[in-house]
Amino acid sequence: MRNLSEATAENVEYMIEEIKMKLRMASGAAMQASNFDIARYEDIKDIYDIIASKDKFSISEVEALVSEIGQLRK
Repeated sequence: MRNLSEATAENVEYMIEEIKMKLRMASGAAMQASNFDIARYEDIKDIYDIIASKDKFSISEVEALVSEIGQLRK
């Protein structure tokens, strides 16, 4: 398992890729790790933790999570 306790660009990239995969985002190409500021690391990790803890999501949950992620972009 990856150590996500450090706020690094590599960890942001890893979490964003995992979020895209888990949510099966059709518009995943629009969500590049480079679009996120390392200063928002804890917020990104909070969303990652929520997504990592569940196997399935309702449509409304996906929409809410994608909206939250969108607000974290630069």
